[in-house]
Amino acid sequence: MADFSNYLNSNLTPGQAGAHLWVVIYILIIFAAVSLAVIAMNWLERKILAHMQVRLGPMRVGPHGLLQPIADALKLLIKEDIIPENADKLVFWMAPLVVVITAFTTYIVIPFGPTHAVTDMNIGILFMLGVASLGTLGIIMAGWASNSHYPLLGSLRSSAQMVSYEVAMGMAAVSAILMTSLRGTGVYGIGSPTADAIGTLSMIEIVRAQMNQHVWFVFKFFPLGLAAFGIFAIAMVAETNRAPFDLPEAESELTAGFHTEYSGFRWSLFFLAEYAAMIAVSSIAVTLWLGGWLRPFPHWLSGDAWDTAFSIFPAFTFFVLAGMALRTTVRMPKHPYFKIQKAGLGVFGLLLGGIGLVLLVPPVRDRVQDIYWFAIKVAAFMYLYIWYRGTFPRYRFDQLMRLGWKFMIPTGIGVLIATALVGVL
Repeated sequence: MADFSNYLNSNLTPGQAGAHLWVVIYILIIFAAVSLAVIAMNWLERKILAHMQVRLGPMRVGPHGLLQPIADALKLLIKEDIIPENADKLVFWMAPLVVVITAFTTYIVIPFGPTHAVTDMNIGILFMLGVASLGTLGIIMAGWASNSHYPLLGSLRSSAQMVSYEVAMGMAAVSAILMTSLRGTGVYGIGSPTADAIGTLSMIEIVRAQMNQHVWFVFKFFPLGLAAFGIFAIAMVAETNRAPFDLPEAESELTAGFHTEYSGFRWSLFFLAEYAAMIAVSSIAVTLWLGGWLRPFPHWLSGDAWDTAFSIFPAFTFFVLAGMALRTTVRMPKHPYFKIQKAGLGVFGLLLGGIGLVLLVPPVRDRVQDIYWFAIKVAAFMYLYIWYRGTFPRYRFDQLMRLGWKFMIPTGIGVLIATALVGVL
């Protein structure tokens, strides 16, 4: 019991406080939250792309197709699970597990708030980038173990792509790490100096450095911070094999690439890992350049009044969503066939409103603010993923590699050197 209360009364993460019970609780919450986010992302992606293309998207299962992801999950669970006859069965079985485990392991050091993380490592950013790169191993295993030409070709494309763009991603991340060693405040570091800063690889300390320097790193040394952020943003889309860099899974060319021979539950693990990786790399971008859990303008709009105003944003967001759901409920056709869907959407709207009321309770409101601002920033990146998919045509493989090796990497090195020079001068 002391282990349970020690963390609540501390300003440390569960791992730092030695609260092993809270470590387990956080891991379970993160696994459940990310899985729920993947379900929501699946529905949102299909609906948003449908609206972009003047379609309706999922509408049959549940009100406005809200239960469609659950129906898809049940279909995958009961679908026949086939292993090719000449496949390496052990490696074939292990590949999706490796991909999923590496995708979820990165969440150990993601700081959703100053104390809302499983633990904080002094090499946190290296840990995240290193573990994330191990996902390439699972993809190669899947392509090789299938004993088929198409998956093998898809896995080789994917490994070449991920390795190429990891270099540029690492260069951009080092640019942000260099900025943590500066003592001046403001965009160009010419304001009043802060306490001595010696640089850090800790994810939590990187966010605190942005707080102490009074600027998000995306605006630091403008336009160098913005350039580093842009390189990372492009590289993370390629790293997760998403459009327009989805060559490894190009259906028109490779019949879904490295996971062609997978079906049922094992295929769903690749799907889960892809979306979990998207959320993970978006979290890294938010932490390095967009202030992590910090709310907008914490220094310009400071004081108790502003803190109170920003603290009701989580509840206000759920009230808006509840209002949208209830408004749609009222506007649904008054026909017997819509009775169940109308009731379901109304209950869903009331549930969202209830969550909004809970978020107004002061202890809850104060505890979830950091998580809310972090989640909102990550959600913006997830929307951009959908937007890219509905907008840009797919790259050819030679264009993909040329962009990575001839533009991204040289630009990343140039931005890194320029950041170091400006920081020193």
